[in-house]
Amino acid sequence: MKQNVNVIFICFHAPDIPMMCLAGVKNILFDIISEFAIKKLLSVSGNKNQMYHKKISVMPDAVKTMKLRLYTDKETSALFSDMAARYSAACTSISEYVFNNGFVLNFMKLQERLYQTVRDTFGLKAQMTISSFKTVTARYKAVKEQLESKPYKVSDGDRVYTFRRSLDWLQKPIVFSRPQVDLVRNRDYSFVTDKKDGKPCVSVNTLGRRVKVPYVIPAYFRKYFEDPEWSFGTAKLVSLNGIWYLHIPMTKTIPDTFDASKPKHVVGVDRGLRFMITTYDERGDVQFVSGKEIMKRRDKFNAVRAELQSKGTKSAKRVLKRLSGRENRWMTDVNHCLSKTLVDKYGADTLFVLEDLTDVSFSEENLSKRNAKGRNETRSWTFYQLEQFLTYKARAAGSEVLKADADYTSQRCPKCGRILKANRHHDTHEYVCDCCGYRSNDDRVGAMNIYQLGTMYVSGDMHPRYGARKSEKQKK
Repeated sequence: MKQNVNVIFICFHAPDIPMMCLAGVKNILFDIISEFAIKKLLSVSGNKNQMYHKKISVMPDAVKTMKLRLYTDKETSALFSDMAARYSAACTSISEYVFNNGFVLNFMKLQERLYQTVRDTFGLKAQMTISSFKTVTARYKAVKEQLESKPYKVSDGDRVYTFRRSLDWLQKPIVFSRPQVDLVRNRDYSFVTDKKDGKPCVSVNTLGRRVKVPYVIPAYFRKYFEDPEWSFGTAKLVSLNGIWYLHIPMTKTIPDTFDASKPKHVVGVDRGLRFMITTYDERGDVQFVSGKEIMKRRDKFNAVRAELQSKGTKSAKRVLKRLSGRENRWMTDVNHCLSKTLVDKYGADTLFVLEDLTDVSFSEENLSKRNAKGRNETRSWTFYQLEQFLTYKARAAGSEVLKADADYTSQRCPKCGRILKANRHHDTHEYVCDCCGYRSNDDRVGAMNIYQLGTMYVSGDMHPRYGARKSEKQKK
């Protein structure tokens, strides 16, 4: 008999019902629909492990960004500066329209309403005008995703209320302050050879004329030019300290070869501050990567920043801006090296297991027990960037990253399963089980528990976690 699954949308108009109640009703409906859909899939596939593992083993394209330096003369730099300023101004104007008209993020609708106005006002060419709409909508969609992933939380002392955020929470439109231009491959930019000297150049379309600019391919990226499987996308033309760069995204389709039910390695990765990462694998091998030197260097950055902020002069603000960029580039490089080392060590067919820190909160309430230095260290923790780097590097190598529930991973004994918060001693960085007597470093215990969540997933548990399930909590 043919069965249909109908999704019913229910609209409420009840001003006396608190918002949290409506959110709870929505969550219950979602759970019911999700559970029914899973059962339906299981009845079709007949294999729980195959259904779920097939779901997470789908891999998107691998994307890398190449930073190509352009060697421009004064005339070309002037053309780029004028074009970038006009493009950024056009994006800001479109952003104001989006903000004042209910956040219209449909690219075609914006183009129909504003195309000719933007072209006439800012003097952009046809393709650049179209690209400006795409730049604005992409930025707003990214902000929307960030807002939705970080709900607003407020407490009345007895309970915590959570409110999902949307673009309506923005107080003002997004401003495109940095001069930039999005250039479409083979229309706004292309790679050519100079007929005069035979050197490679980038042919870039400007508002005045098309110019040829010399460039040098970084040694690391030469292989991507030679490999036809990598395709180049829409580039971004930006300026840093008077030097022009072309940021080019490169894409390659990765074959779906990872089988999450039969990985060669399962690696639990615990992220932190004292140790940037602590790993534990199926052989029982443990690796600690100390964060001591990282915190020392951050302390130096903070000391210089505090001194400059106390001066408050224009020159001090310029130095602060340079300092911020230097610190961000350094930390990005650290996370790149760290994630690359992990992937190179274990190779293909590895399941890296991380704690899901999506809802981690750095509010004053949660950080009140820490001193000023501790609060700053926690807020500057780049755990999400490390997660992103590890995810795309692992997928490019034929492996996968699983985000598992973080509940009780630091409170559970990996030997007997006892869960007790008091067993973890923060002052000595030890975990001592009051039940079986097992004693070990607390970060190592966290990595072991995360690893065991990975083995639970490989065994077929769709949502591995410790403690009571949400359904069991609701029954109680």
